[in-house]
Amino acid sequence: MDLDTTTLLTALAALLSLFWLRSWSSSKSTIPALDGADGLIASYRSALRVLGHGAELVRRGYTQHRTGVYRMPMLLRWEYVANAPAHIAEIAAAPEDVLSFHLGAAETLQTEWTMGSEIAHNPYHALAVRGSLTRNLARCFPQVQDEIVHAFADVLALEDMEWKLIDVVPTLMQIVARTSNRLFVGLPLCRDKEYLDLNINYTVSVFTRGQIIRLFPEFLKPLVAPLLSSRKSSLRHALKFLGPLIDARLADERAHGPEWAERPNDLISWLLDLATGEERTTPALALRVLITNMAAIHTSSMAARVVESEGWSKAALGSMHRIDSFLRESQRLGGSGPLAMTRKVVARDGFTFADGTHIPHGAFLNTPGHVVNTEPDSYADPETFDGFRFSRLREAVNADADADADAAKEAGPNPNANPTFFNRQMVSTAPDHLVFGHGRHACPGRFFAATELKAMLAYLLLHYDVKAETPGVRPPDDAFAMFRVPNARGRIWVRKRADLNSEA
Repeated sequence: MDLDTTTLLTALAALLSLFWLRSWSSSKSTIPALDGADGLIASYRSALRVLGHGAELVRRGYTQHRTGVYRMPMLLRWEYVANAPAHIAEIAAAPEDVLSFHLGAAETLQTEWTMGSEIAHNPYHALAVRGSLTRNLARCFPQVQDEIVHAFADVLALEDMEWKLIDVVPTLMQIVARTSNRLFVGLPLCRDKEYLDLNINYTVSVFTRGQIIRLFPEFLKPLVAPLLSSRKSSLRHALKFLGPLIDARLADERAHGPEWAERPNDLISWLLDLATGEERTTPALALRVLITNMAAIHTSSMAARVVESEGWSKAALGSMHRIDSFLRESQRLGGSGPLAMTRKVVARDGFTFADGTHIPHGAFLNTPGHVVNTEPDSYADPETFDGFRFSRLREAVNADADADADAAKEAGPNPNANPTFFNRQMVSTAPDHLVFGHGRHACPGRFFAATELKAMLAYLLLHYDVKAETPGVRPPDDAFAMFRVPNARGRIWVRKRADLNSEA
């Protein structure tokens, strides 16, 4: 039998196996399929449609099964989508040994191939971000602000008072990469253009090539994925920059211990606080820096009066309620893909919701993403961008709190009274705002992302005039299957401000 015949028969056998698996899984499930996708042929037709119209099909499923769970056809399997707020809350609260966030993320990004299996099995870098990075934000903020000033000047490269048309996403990625790496690796590496391009290109590669790798069945991935993934080449390139830095840091740790006086307060030190065994090697640590960059660039790529009174500080950013509102509203409309909170059911007996709906072991369970963020029951005029939507809510909450405080003075002390807390800040998660996920696995870097983006937007408002390339028109997002990102070709006009003393 010649090679061509063998290849053809293998492909045919694989295709028949996929059809059999789809038919078998469909007949075994009592959960309804997306309307119009039930049956073998219809399910594959819908699965192919997902590639170009994923958001449309998720919205259809949300409309058809608003308070329930349905099955969404994908090329290689059925996935489950839980729509109701109660379902979303249960998914958010489920422990890792029942619904696995890490295995869900590994499937979404094809982590084994795009990052390495050790990233999925031991994601200690997330602990470094959630703990050390977040705790050090106030202390390190002067470095963040200093890098923002230099990054805007260098990347925009504007002539005095001249309008310049810029590509938004590539420009923002450069500024975010520089600012993030000021904390990750410090000067001078954070300003090295080749190093920054490496991190940006790797970020794009993980999200785009990961989606392509997902299209192949598991038995083909060992053959196809290494050809598509840039992990090994990116790591080799990264070692050119990070290798000497990490080698020197490891040598200092061996010579002086982890508490030596001149130890930098940066990502490498925070990783070393948690790394053990094989993770305390230069290649392993360099890979973690690449992965943290990937998360920071992806998450972030997407107030003058306060500055005058409080100066540039993290505390000042906390007072910029309208900037916080503007960014949260931008996230609400543009920050989520069609599906969110992907989990793999790892409990041997599967996962059963409180209403009795059962999801089998080994299945992938999701929540809606963008459609939840635009639910009319949660948001007035939900498809319209309203930059001060959340700041108005905050002002109303504060007014109510002031009224309650006045009433409390009249009534005397109440030991059971609770302080008022506004839970619609940029970093807050909720079943109707899933940009950062929700629950125990909400994005650990969201506090850094919020600080960074608020500082950037405040600086932009103070120092630059901005206008759309085409007034009133936002370029449509780029989308493929369940992957959705801002249009990489979108452009805006920017120039230096004439009067830096005017209000932003």
